[in-house]
Amino acid sequence: MSCLHKPPKRTKSEELALQEHMRKVAQENGKRLGLEGDEDLEFLLTGGELVKIRSRTWKKNRFYKLQEDCKTLWHESKKTFMRDQTFTIDDIESVRKGRQSEGLKKHTDPNMEELCFSIFFKGRKKNLDLMAASGDEASRWVRALEKIINNMRNLNRHWIINCMRKADKNADNQMNLKELKHFLRQINVEVDDTYAEEIFKKCDTSNSGSLEGAEIKHFYDLLTHREEIDVIYKQYALAEGQMSARDLLNFLLNEQREEATPEDAYTLIEKYEVDEIGKVQKQMTKDGFLMYLHHDDGSILNPAHKPVYQDMSQPLNHYYISSSHNTYLMEDQVKGPSSTEAYIRALMKSCRCVELDCWDGDSGEPVIYHGYTMTSKVRFKDVIQAIKEYAFKTSDYPVILSLENHCSVEQQKLMAHHMISILGDALLTRPLGNTMPTNFPSPEELKGKFIIKGKRLNKLNDTVSEEDEAADVKENGQKAKSKVCEILDCKKTKMKLAKQLSDIVIYCKSVHFHGFEHARDNQDFYEMSSFKESKAFSLADTSATAFIHHNMDKLSRIYPAGSRTNSSNYNPVPMWNVGCQIVALNFQTPSKEMHLNQGRFLPNGFCGYVLKPEFQRSPSSQFDPGSLIKGPWLKRQTFHVMVISAQQLPKLNKDKAKSIVDPLVRVEIHGVPADNASKETHYIDNNGFNPMWNENFSFNIYVPELALVRFVVEDYDSTSQNDLIGQYCLPLTSVQKGYRHVPLLTKRGDVICSAGLFVHLMLIDAE
Repeated sequence: MSCLHKPPKRTKSEELALQEHMRKVAQENGKRLGLEGDEDLEFLLTGGELVKIRSRTWKKNRFYKLQEDCKTLWHESKKTFMRDQTFTIDDIESVRKGRQSEGLKKHTDPNMEELCFSIFFKGRKKNLDLMAASGDEASRWVRALEKIINNMRNLNRHWIINCMRKADKNADNQMNLKELKHFLRQINVEVDDTYAEEIFKKCDTSNSGSLEGAEIKHFYDLLTHREEIDVIYKQYALAEGQMSARDLLNFLLNEQREEATPEDAYTLIEKYEVDEIGKVQKQMTKDGFLMYLHHDDGSILNPAHKPVYQDMSQPLNHYYISSSHNTYLMEDQVKGPSSTEAYIRALMKSCRCVELDCWDGDSGEPVIYHGYTMTSKVRFKDVIQAIKEYAFKTSDYPVILSLENHCSVEQQKLMAHHMISILGDALLTRPLGNTMPTNFPSPEELKGKFIIKGKRLNKLNDTVSEEDEAADVKENGQKAKSKVCEILDCKKTKMKLAKQLSDIVIYCKSVHFHGFEHARDNQDFYEMSSFKESKAFSLADTSATAFIHHNMDKLSRIYPAGSRTNSSNYNPVPMWNVGCQIVALNFQTPSKEMHLNQGRFLPNGFCGYVLKPEFQRSPSSQFDPGSLIKGPWLKRQTFHVMVISAQQLPKLNKDKAKSIVDPLVRVEIHGVPADNASKETHYIDNNGFNPMWNENFSFNIYVPELALVRFVVEDYDSTSQNDLIGQYCLPLTSVQKGYRHVPLLTKRGDVICSAGLFVHLMLIDAE
């Protein structure tokens, strides 16, 4: 006999009352999202039946709906041992219409394209493949979900209010002392009972034993009070306690060190002032000032560097290029899954060079996987299709397809056919212009183009005739005779290269590296080498200036050591220091190295291309990152950083209600060896909501054009390694001076909506 008892059945009036209550809760949460009365929100709250698809034979009807909190999606589960399933809107990375996932392409017919959509999640959670009853219904689901996702991401300022609602256990819009304590834990603040009672009594002006209405507003104002902002505001607000346009201009000139004008001050007041009377009077209230500091104009990243601002008409090899290694892998290098989704994720992060490890497939179709391992396989054709669809969604600049070719001649021909037929005119099949090139075209000239990197049978100005079976073809001084192929030495094995594949390798012909002098005397500009990390680091240590000059004429690709079976990464900074363009990393692995990569490519429109400094492009340069000899690269500066405070740091252990973080902040400089440094604050006990440090650091900088600044917030632990709370990285040359807010990202590089650091920054030229 079961010991479980069903709850007593509600009466009809109780059921109606509950439904009305839940309707009001949903309305209130919709209002919070700015979607009050929105038809798409109502559609999600009502829900509907969709077909969940896992295989050709596993296709089950499931009911999906948005819960009344407007941030959790619920769906039923028919498994008797499982509860109904939920996931939060915040878990969703993207929603894609059509048969975009591998599962839908494999398990549904092409005529179902309009009915299908997929929900892709952050991290490694499997995507959810769904099918609606009609194309219109599928579009409605996608549109509604995208709307609520976007509104949730714009909800930063309402985070505290949302936590208040969570703490209001009985949803009576009142907060008793017990709920107040729960709320403080929700927002990551540990307080003793005496202090909690003190706040409560101060706000409970009605002496009712609970806070409601204006009392909760008072409590909210006390809680969100920013003492450090008050001090700054009072220092400059000289117009009867308000900040006039003149006061704001003084602040911009003296603190923010901006070349501001009165018009700039007026623009900021119009843009950020929340009080209409303040706008009319050309004044900025404290709330407007806080709003300014929390948006792009008050951010650490120079807003002028957010769009593409660099000269994009230089030769391709004059740029750092965001690059991925073994792009097809979702996890490790030995037994992890291969997937088109890995390419999509890399491209959506503006990766501009992806790798395709190509092998013969059993069905006659080439496949991509990590050879001689247990990693799964994905069809080459499917990968090319996914690349075509997502290559230029976040950046218009060219994408390099780096081919690691292990296929037979017949399947190489198929590879060439698929790339030509699928990529169409976007595939570069001949040099630009009407004459034989002597240098790379620019990213601007190559917009929207795909460039193939791989082996080639001949020089660009030579021809290989299919009719001439005795044609001699040279490769690094070696001769071979073949109708359509050449014998090449590849990892101690012999392989043949199909002419059709060879012909579409234009600006990135792969050749073996025999030394910098040999490359200078024998290689054309488009002939490039790949270096495993140990070789590249050795060359950077022993021949840095020669390496830099090599990269002034040619492209270099660096890739991780084969021993990194867990898909870990090497430090990319020393490779950028010697001008290497294609510094390939394992994009699937969240790590410090990927944070640096994200920081390097953060400015210039996050387009995947960043112009190298002049001293890495000028033939007369004698720059050596390991030496501080005088030159245009040596611009000695002192970087002053005051870590003031943090706001709304997330709880790391959400399962433990009383778990509060003990945060500390570390500031790191990554650049030439002389610039590398790291300094950190003390930790603060039990306060993730509004910890304050007011600690000053200074860093001596010698080559600012190569320096990256990384902010790291950790949860201090005396007995084990600290846990990462959040991080942010950007080039020193893109840092704004003065009082700035620093957004925080997760380990995977996603924005933590409510969290941030408040700092003061100054960069002073050394005498």
